[in-house]
Amino acid sequence: MTTKKLPAWLNLAADRVTVTLSKPTDMNGVQVDKVSLRSPTVRDIRAAQQGVGEDDEQRELNLFASLAEVGVKDLEGLTLKDYSRLQTGYFRLVQDDDV
Repeated sequence: MTTKKLPAWLNLAADRVTVTLSKPTDMNGVQVDKVSLRSPTVRDIRAAQQGVGEDDEQRELNLFASLAEVGVKDLEGLTLKDYSRLQTGYFRLVQDDDV
């Protein structure tokens, strides 16, 4: 079995992933160069779905904001490159260990 090497900007732990941003940004009024997402619970997934209907993008923003403990507006201020890094980190965090 070959395991895919993690990018240098990604730090994966059992219950958290930390993404180094390509440029600092404001989160909760503080300039940061890293964003951490904790491992989601079923409750987190259900809460992110409330009131968004079929809007998958909003559902994902709600979930990531909750896991990072930041506001949705903070995530919307990320560059697309850094948001893509966050998505990659999330999917690495939740994938099964056998993959």
